[in-house]
This record gives sequence, C-alpha cells and structure tokens, in this order.
Amino acid sequence: MKHDSDLRDVRGNRLIVRYTPNERTNHWITAISFVLLALSGLAMFHPSMSWLYAVLGGGQWTRILHPFIGCVMFLSFLVLALRVWHHNRMDKSDVQWMKQIDDVLANREDRLPEIGKYNAGQKLVFYVMVISLLLLLASGVVIWRAYFAFYFPITVIRLAAVVHAATAFVLIMSIIIHIYAGLWIKGSISAMVRGTVTYGWARKHHPRWFKEIIGK
Repeated sequence: MKHDSDLRDVRGNRLIVRYTPNERTNHWITAISFVLLALSGLAMFHPSMSWLYAVLGGGQWTRILHPFIGCVMFLSFLVLALRVWHHNRMDKSDVQWMKQIDDVLANREDRLPEIGKYNAGQKLVFYVMVISLLLLLASGVVIWRAYFAFYFPITVIRLAAVVHAATAFVLIMSIIIHIYAGLWIKGSISAMVRGTVTYGWARKHHPRWFKEIIGK
C-alpha cells in the first residue's frame, strides 16, 4: 500500500489525501439525499412543480418517501458533522477572510490570511446546514401525518409547515452557493470524487492545512 507521500497523479504531481473513502461516501449520501428531498419538496410545495413527483415515482410515493429520505439525510449529515466539526470552528483568520471578501471574489488569495482545511465561506455553509437540518427535522416531525401530526394542534402544524418551507428555501440557496463555489475553485469537485489534491492546489487554496499535513 502506498504511503500518502508517495501518491502522484498521471502527470507526476504529488498528491495529498483530502477526503478518505468513508468521508466521500458520507458526503455523497448526504448530497444525493438533499437532491431527492429538494426536488420532491418542490413538487409538494406548488402545483406548477408537480411534474417533479416523477422523481420518486408519483405523488403517493413522494409523500411516503420524502420524510424517510429526510431522516437518512439528517443521520448522514450528523455523522459528517461529527467528523468535521473541529475543522469548522471560526477563528480570527476567518473574520479577516470575510472582511477581505473583495480579495476573495477577485481571486487575490496571496493577500488573504492563511486558510485551514475549510475557509470561512465553507464554515458558514456548514453552520447553515446544522441549523437548517435541526429545524427541518423538528418541523418535519410535526407535519409527518402518518405518524406524528395527530399529536399536534392544527395551528402548530401550520406554523411547522411554514418553518419547513422557509428553512428548505434557505438551505437550497446555501447549497447552490456551495456548489457554485466548488465549481469556481477548480479541483474542489474532483477532490470530493477522487479524494486527493495536488500539493500546489493545497498550498494555494488552504496553505495552513497544507503545512499541517506536510508537518505530519
């Protein structure tokens, strides 16, 4: 078995393991669950999007499967959050990173403070997901008619439905930004597919993390 320091791509560039196979599997289970939930949720949200019921096999199947897939996503993200929590603590460099957002958008990374495994933008998405999934789980249980809704008064169910829809909107917008950022920073998506990044990529985009890994 090759040691991490012996890993190279087809061009001979040295590689660093950024995500293990378990971490990538965990991420993609969460991501696929999110896509299914977003599409099926939109189908139930408004009649103009009812054609999306086909994603889960029709209206009846969508109403049955949507909450169960929601549980899968919550549990998968819970495992993911426990894995990466320590990498997502905000520090002074993250505050400075956000103050220099103009440099971030202009790709002037040489002017930015040294970034660890995740930058401030990625950390904010992480916290939005934590809060959103807790709200979606709580409100989803209240409006889950087959098992729990009859325990709550109609006013609570209506409030939960509004919270569920509003939170889902915030989460969808956050994930769209997350995906766009992943496409914008070339190499980010492939890192989650292959699990590795080049030394040059790590040194450029996450220099503090690069130094920590090399130091090991």
